[in-house]
Amino acid sequence: MAIPQNERLELMSRQQKGFSYKASIIIPVLNEAEQLPDFLADLQSLRDKGCELILVDGGSSDASCTLATGLVDQLLESPAGRAIQLNRGAAAACGEWLFFLHADTRLTAASEQALLALIERDKACWGRFDVCIQGKHPLLWLVARMMNLRSCLTGMATGDQLMFVHRCLFDAVQGFVEQPLMEDIELSRCLKKICRPLCLPQRVITSGRRWDQRGFWSTVVLMWRLRWCYWRGVAAEQLAREYR
Repeated sequence: MAIPQNERLELMSRQQKGFSYKASIIIPVLNEAEQLPDFLADLQSLRDKGCELILVDGGSSDASCTLATGLVDQLLESPAGRAIQLNRGAAAACGEWLFFLHADTRLTAASEQALLALIERDKACWGRFDVCIQGKHPLLWLVARMMNLRSCLTGMATGDQLMFVHRCLFDAVQGFVEQPLMEDIELSRCLKKICRPLCLPQRVITSGRRWDQRGFWSTVVLMWRLRWCYWRGVAAEQLAREYR
């Protein structure tokens, strides 16, 4: 998605005033007040090292925006929808590397160091981190292992894996397709036409609340069925209704 003229002028103004970031971490949220303070507190070390934090709120009815004030570099409002919010954040980002981080995913010390090493690369690339799922069911480790393996084999990355992409590649594919589900898969498809993803072995930790709340096996079956249907050409709008 091209940067609107007014946002491009704002970006140029901020850069002229001395703002310089190698990386921007873009966080879409909707009613995440319960976990947002600890989540953002964990990211302040990256902010101290020159990473820009951008939180894009999709119309929260709780205190998400209030709690984020002062803990991010940009606090943006957007219509609800993860793809829309991510594109809004990317359009406003100053960094040459873009990281798309879900509010229920945490970095580890190893993944934080890998992120800082990545943004020093001269060559543009895209990719994701390995993921570990933290939840109640004893088989969540197996789900995470299958996710990581599937990602390596297919070259498809998911939002839970902290997707990253150099700005020039993101602009080349015109950002996320603004659809209600599978926006990460669609972005991966587009980027794969340029180059294969970099699959970093360092882990990020994502919440298993989806499996805990909806039931482990029913969620596993649902997720695989949705991916299968999307691969067969079922519209994302229809799949989103089933996912909810």
